[in-house]
Amino acid sequence: MINLKTAHEIDLMGRAGNLLASVLPPLREACVPGIKTIELDRIAERLIRDGGATPGFLGYHGFPRSICVSINDEAVHGIPGNRKVAAGDLVSLDLGLVLEGFWADVGITVGVGKISREAEKLLRVTEEALYVGIDKAKPGGWLGDISSAIQKHVEASGFSVIRQFVGHGIGRQMHEDPQVPNFGTPGTPPRLKAGMTLAIEPMVNAGSHEVYMKPDGWTICTVDGGLSAYFEHTVAITDKGPLILTAQPTLSRSGRGS
Repeated sequence: MINLKTAHEIDLMGRAGNLLASVLPPLREACVPGIKTIELDRIAERLIRDGGATPGFLGYHGFPRSICVSINDEAVHGIPGNRKVAAGDLVSLDLGLVLEGFWADVGITVGVGKISREAEKLLRVTEEALYVGIDKAKPGGWLGDISSAIQKHVEASGFSVIRQFVGHGIGRQMHEDPQVPNFGTPGTPPRLKAGMTLAIEPMVNAGSHEVYMKPDGWTICTVDGGLSAYFEHTVAITDKGPLILTAQPTLSRSGRGS
């Protein structure tokens, strides 16, 4: 069942989203050669707790850290540890928190120092795909419109979207109905309505869409060893269109901040 949010609930989710978005710039700046992924986790946890929120991922289904840090061929759900970030890496950061009973979920991929042309293109296309999908999150449309738009944008650039993992509804729970695939057909139900809140998150591989799980039971990697990138926003569907609840402070919360 899809839980439609009231204007007040969307406002509360916006407060959670604003706090989570404020964690991204310090994390991005900290992604330098030599830093350990566990240090990124500690920075995020401190900032989340200092803001009065709870790190949502910590203990979620047994996940042992406060954020996910995935590098290069690791697509999502990487566990922070003693691994050091190196120049040329792609570092994907997935963060979630709970504030006043509501979740916010956000993600970015950061290029560390000078990265390859392929990596630059992958980052650009993946972030573009996120906003292409968000633009379709309007009342009267269909969930499949979001999914199809993301897939078409990614595949037109020669990349692929992961099939095994998808976006999701979000609110008082991290994972609510509906699922939000990054592939599909326009016009596929459910119908989009004002009050829906979605975590839209393109997960894009440079090569094959196929992935596998590492023995740690969490980290998802590309089967062919190719690079992977990931961007995510928590979005509310309103009568005026999509409202990005996790936009960074320098951006407008509606659209791309133009």
